[in-house]
Amino acid sequence: DARGQMQPALSVQAHATDVNVIAWNPTVQNLLVSGADDGSFRIWDLRNLRAPTADFAWHRDAITAVHWHPTDGSVLAVASADDSISMWDLSLERDDAASPPEPDVADFPPQLLFVHQGQTEIKEVRWHPQIPGLLLSSAADGFNIFKPENAQQNP
Repeated sequence: DARGQMQPALSVQAHATDVNVIAWNPTVQNLLVSGADDGSFRIWDLRNLRAPTADFAWHRDAITAVHWHPTDGSVLAVASADDSISMWDLSLERDDAASPPEPDVADFPPQLLFVHQGQTEIKEVRWHPQIPGLLLSSAADGFNIFKPENAQQNP
């Protein structure tokens, strides 16, 4: 409100650095994602905003875009100024009790499904609303359309 009389219903200190992007989950009404300058992105549950539900500090530069999968509420794509796009499935967890992770994959979060590289100055990433697993990204050098093989398992 320009008159300064209205205050926000709620204000959350979401990250230690600037929050660049934020998006509502289209299928899970109480979830949202935020992405920050420090390369981290966080999942928030409206039922408890005291702390993020999940916190991922995987990218090496600012998050430039986040987009939830249109039909699978646990899957999202994250674009970064580190010239990469990552695809995540938040429903996955590592089961170290069953079998310890192989040394070459131990440093990767179990929720990380796919990383797309090859574009410079990535600005946006979007899921196709009708074609499962199809992603579109825009960058300084044009746009890419791609469908990661492991995305075919998602609805």
